[in-house]
Amino acid sequence: MKPKIAIFLSFFFVLSVAAVNPVKVFTDNDLLRNANVSITVKDLNTNKIKQSFRSKSATIPASTLKLVTTATALELLGPEFRFNTKLEIEGEISSDSILNGNLYIRGGGDPTLGSEILGDSDFLSTWVENVRKAGIKRINGSIVADANLYDTEGVNPKWLWEDLGNYYAAGAYGISYKDNTYILKLHSGAVGTTPELLKITPEIPGMQFKIYLKSSTITSDSAYIHGEPYSDFRSVYGAIPANKAVFEVKGDIPRPGLLLAQDFTKKLIQNGFSVRDAATDNVTTSRKCTVIYSYRSPELRDIIREINVNSNNHYAEQVFRYLSLQNDSVASSRGAVAVIKNFWKSQLLPVDELFMYDGSGLSPVDAVSSNFMVNLLAYMEKSRYNADFKASLAVAGINGTLTSFLKNTALQGKVQAKSGSIHRVKCYAGYINTDKKKYAFSIMVNNPNAATSSSTTKKMEEFLLSVSK
Repeated sequence: MKPKIAIFLSFFFVLSVAAVNPVKVFTDNDLLRNANVSITVKDLNTNKIKQSFRSKSATIPASTLKLVTTATALELLGPEFRFNTKLEIEGEISSDSILNGNLYIRGGGDPTLGSEILGDSDFLSTWVENVRKAGIKRINGSIVADANLYDTEGVNPKWLWEDLGNYYAAGAYGISYKDNTYILKLHSGAVGTTPELLKITPEIPGMQFKIYLKSSTITSDSAYIHGEPYSDFRSVYGAIPANKAVFEVKGDIPRPGLLLAQDFTKKLIQNGFSVRDAATDNVTTSRKCTVIYSYRSPELRDIIREINVNSNNHYAEQVFRYLSLQNDSVASSRGAVAVIKNFWKSQLLPVDELFMYDGSGLSPVDAVSSNFMVNLLAYMEKSRYNADFKASLAVAGINGTLTSFLKNTALQGKVQAKSGSIHRVKCYAGYINTDKKKYAFSIMVNNPNAATSSSTTKKMEEFLLSVSK
């Protein structure tokens, strides 16, 4: 072969390879050319990188950050871990069944108390029966909610103002109750009118709402509830569809411990008990108490499955803060981050590529590289808790937040992953398992040139289908 022809063919071969390179195809287009993208795909059979692009670039991960929270929780607490909420009494029980003192609910950070998702929906009946078994018929004191296991921060300081007060940004407290979520039922009239507040469920004594909403031609929920932790006042902005007899908007319960104490008091009275004083969440720190009952949550493996399959922010934040208790006596976001980073540093992961401020990924200042995420996924592939971790992930085209992702493609049912989406952010991280290939991947896109995320998602699907061939 003549040298010039050989050079030409070699050049043509290089161009051909470049033309079908999945990363180049993914990034070199009007949609993503100016976006911040980080990609890593690792072959878990050979431990070699299959594809990468700016793999060490810190990128906003959105809810894929839940993988860091849940993997850490599994490693440090174990899949059989259960949160523990205690009923305690202060004072003596007289011979005629009178408790001369308070009954305390000592919170243990359990996200499932009264949850619509996991746990015993009728747990208060169990609590009532255990108070009866303790020999108590009358309480000369209060039901007191003690949520002091967690700090009083409530919501993460790195969250956006527009999120605070909404159900997906519910605060994390030592006592969680009813998913820390209430429902506003509204009636909307003609376009341009102010909707009427019909009801709040559950009833929260003292809650006040200022409605700035408008009825609109929109067809979906565009309402936002604003308010601070512990405040009974909420403002409602935005718009909801016009001419709806009932339209529901969700917000966060500002003092879930107090609401639980109030509901428990009512439940006791309904069952023939006498409680002298009103429920409270004002706690006396120096007290001597006796535990009369311990209530345990579902296992952590079930809780993290809800976190990852359905991207439950509230469960994630409760678990995240609890991790702080590995080092601290009072749980905090800052303490949780320290525990998480120290653990993964001890496992030789590149924690200098992890900038973590919450456990759910709601904060827009969270950042992590795809390289770190894939290293974590590769670690969990070999973990003794691998089966529980993978069982917590949604399956592409099948369930959770991946129900529509890769549906009716060659990868349906063959990808287990976590999705992540906030404004101008789209990410996926997880595992690809085909007959011959086993990959860990993380693909993260910030600021694509698109009005909606669907076009970015389509590109991501095309990329994963290409690398899995």
